[in-house]
Amino acid sequence: MARLDQTDFAMRVVIDRPVIGAKHSLQAGNQGVLDPKCSEIDQPLAPDFSVRMGLGPTFFGDQVRREGPTRRFVSIRIGQLAGVAPSPWSRRMTIDIHGIERDWLGRAAREARILKRRAIGAGARGWHSCLRDVAAGRASAD
Repeated sequence: MARLDQTDFAMRVVIDRPVIGAKHSLQAGNQGVLDPKCSEIDQPLAPDFSVRMGLGPTFFGDQVRREGPTRRFVSIRIGQLAGVAPSPWSRRMTIDIHGIERDWLGRAAREARILKRRAIGAGARGWHSCLRDVAAGRASAD
């Protein structure tokens, strides 16, 4: 699909309750990490990135991963996968974006808003939850 047929918009993944001290990073390309960050005082982490949306809708971009013909998601790398070799963590959290409601997609594109998805970083014991999807298609716009 030609880029002329695609619409650019910004996305943000807000990771509530990240594991304190563990680095988190968006996956860049197939193997890279993008600007790893960690929370030292239980503050949410909120990386921003750019997405292109085509017909269908179909999603494209450096942080957009794919599985099969329709599933599109963003990977958050944690610990060793975020480039921290001595970390006890080596996990990946995936945030589905293919099921986001069309109303939110259109609004984000038309009004130049940031489309936001939320994820829970740590479970009850303080370990990474690594949820596959948190909002099941719901999103909000800032």
